[in-house]
Amino acid sequence: MSWFRMILTIAGKDLLIEFRTRQRLATMAAFAVMVAILFNFSIDHSIVQIQDIAAGLIWMTLIFTGLLGVGRTFQIESEDEAFQGLLLAPVPRDAVFLGKVLSNFLIVGVIVVFLMAVFGFFFQLDYGAHPFALAITMAWGTLGFVALATLFGAVTSVSQLGESLLPLLLFPILTPMIIFGASATHRLLIGRPVAEVAPNIRILAAFALIAVFSGAALFRFVVED
Repeated sequence: MSWFRMILTIAGKDLLIEFRTRQRLATMAAFAVMVAILFNFSIDHSIVQIQDIAAGLIWMTLIFTGLLGVGRTFQIESEDEAFQGLLLAPVPRDAVFLGKVLSNFLIVGVIVVFLMAVFGFFFQLDYGAHPFALAITMAWGTLGFVALATLFGAVTSVSQLGESLLPLLLFPILTPMIIFGASATHRLLIGRPVAEVAPNIRILAAFALIAVFSGAALFRFVVED
């Protein structure tokens, strides 16, 4: 079996489990709706322009919602020691990591699309100015977040603190990505030209690629220790 086929097989296995149980999707979707409802009733729309704060709300919800899903990546398999069986299989460790990242990226990506729809419904956000650039921004941000969350999720899965340790490890590293991502999202939502946010998008892309390749290189040391 080729290296790429191994990645797709691992990702397909995780997606199959998720779409059979829908545990993570249901939890993340419910959290996204709850956040949108709470902010909708706590903001005075006659005073606060939602376009001015939407980017921060979207990214904050994305990070916390994503933690609910990605943080469970290894916990589910550790319950019946399925992950140990996967590590005993003749599969390269980087292929295991990239398969997990791919499946998590697709799952969180579905939630991001749902999140944008929910915020658009509750706050009447206009995504029409630069929808493609906005989608690219959210995609790179989601990939960078998922890659780091998957790597540190493997670290916390063997810790007694479990998922509670994951935010403590992730947030300091995610801060630059959130700043550039929220800044680019805000400018796109208020109709600024794409050329103005292109540097931020390139930084997000570089951050995401570094996270993916660094995670693939470090994953072997994490799971073997």
